[in-house]
Amino acid sequence: MPAMRRRLHILDHRLARFVAVGLANTLFGLAIIFASKALLGLGDVASNFIGYAIGILMGFVVNKRWTFEHRGGAASAFGRYLLVLAVAYAANLATTLCAIDVLHLDPYLAQAAGVLPYALTGYLGGRLFAFPALAPH
Repeated sequence: MPAMRRRLHILDHRLARFVAVGLANTLFGLAIIFASKALLGLGDVASNFIGYAIGILMGFVVNKRWTFEHRGGAASAFGRYLLVLAVAYAANLATTLCAIDVLHLDPYLAQAAGVLPYALTGYLGGRLFAFPALAPH
């Protein structure tokens, strides 16, 4: 397959689905964090942990089934998904710290700049590694 077709294949409907899942997951995670604090009386650390844990599980299920339509085993895909999230977080953190320490960007802008490598790493890692297309039988 020529390089251009390969690039276009990577940027198909799954990218739009990935962005939609990410936005929904962010709002849902924040709702869980806020509800944990307001309704359950939990502290910031516990609320944050619960919100992120539920968000990770929700992101896994929705991305596996809907975004990438992966039919492989859930346990092995979940392990790969967690690895992708760790690499995406490292890309986010490296970008943010570089923007602050090297480029001397405002820390709030640097945090926003870190979203792009996180999302790109998450999408490509999900598409190519966590939820790869299975060969037809």
